[in-house]
Amino acid sequence: MEFEKKKVTVIMGIYNCQDTLEEAIDSLIAQTYVDWNLIMCDDGSKDDTVTVAKKIAEKLPGRILILQNKQNKGLNYTLNRCLKHVNGEYTARMDADDVSLPERFQKEVEFLDTHKEYDFVSTPMILYDEHGDWGCDWGKERPDKMDLMKSRPFCHAACMIRTNAFLDVKGYTVDKRLLRVEDLHLWMKLYAKNHYGYNIQEPLYKMRDDRNAYSRRKFKYRINESYIKILTIKTFHFSWRYIVYALRPIIVGLLPNFLYDKLHKWSLKREEM
Repeated sequence: MEFEKKKVTVIMGIYNCQDTLEEAIDSLIAQTYVDWNLIMCDDGSKDDTVTVAKKIAEKLPGRILILQNKQNKGLNYTLNRCLKHVNGEYTARMDADDVSLPERFQKEVEFLDTHKEYDFVSTPMILYDEHGDWGCDWGKERPDKMDLMKSRPFCHAACMIRTNAFLDVKGYTVDKRLLRVEDLHLWMKLYAKNHYGYNIQEPLYKMRDDRNAYSRRKFKYRINESYIKILTIKTFHFSWRYIVYALRPIIVGLLPNFLYDKLHKWSLKREEM
């Protein structure tokens, strides 16, 4: 069956997520906004992820397109493959082990429809595990260029972007130096072309994250984050005194595990205040 055209196209990279994929897609089916379709690209899964995806697609004929990489290529490459098939006015992100709350699409679409000065929108993310909700990752309502240096200003998996803005920056840049920081590089490219973002001040997305075993990034990804910060300084011609923000990911990566976990949980509690 032909892939139907909808106003919102959801793009999702899937990889070894057979146990969580159905719950993620069920949260899309439960959306109050119904004019959406979904493109999933499997990035070389070793489990039954593709089988699960195909069974779900059979229940939603014309609404789901499944792509497959022959080998693991990384999220940047995988999402770009999805982007080539997007037919919606807006492109929404979603991860295969998370949950979108029922009004997410409705409120993001309404915002973009009525605020032409913004080209993408995101929301805070609720952190949860098998014991329930335990934290929330908030973002500044109207991040500016300097916020690209200071923090991760938008929740990537919760964002919705005007497709023409996505294409204007040619999607994600495939570069091993951008692994696990593809969102920071995307925001930089968008802001450099005057495509600005907004954070709805209401959590509309839930990210699965074990409160007692927070997964810290490998040190090489901390280096990647520092690399992005340096690129941001160069792109926006910031003063080199802001190099301290580029060094911060490396310093944090060198902290002992117990101290790192305390710092992370403290920052989430502070954001909820």
